[in-house]
Amino acid sequence: MLSELGSDPLPPQAAEWRKAFGVLRPITPPCRYLGATAWANIHEACTDFIERYGAEAVRLGWTAPQLFGVHPEHGTLRVDWCGVMMTGGHKAIGIEQNRILFGNVSGYRNVTGAPVGVPIWEFVARAQKA
Repeated sequence: MLSELGSDPLPPQAAEWRKAFGVLRPITPPCRYLGATAWANIHEACTDFIERYGAEAVRLGWTAPQLFGVHPEHGTLRVDWCGVMMTGGHKAIGIEQNRILFGNVSGYRNVTGAPVGVPIWEFVARAQKA
């Protein structure tokens, strides 16, 4: 009974997103040309998304690159490579099979011809090795 109370409500995949994102500092932008305020907003929105919608995102089949992806060399500078949560810095208000809702705008996955980036935490790890 006690072990059930202490268990993580997120499925393992979403818990990994939370862990990986938690390593990123909200005051240190990970990408060149990404301002501190913009990054702080993105970081907060992503953290909120994982806690509120992470389980549902996993259930619906969303992947880390679709949500948190960036261009493998240029980061957020190449918006066409960015995952849904990496572009606006706005908190999500809902999630559906193929879109995330942000009030009067939505972010979609599986857009024909759209390139797939790497999760932001992989981008940071690669940059630190270089």
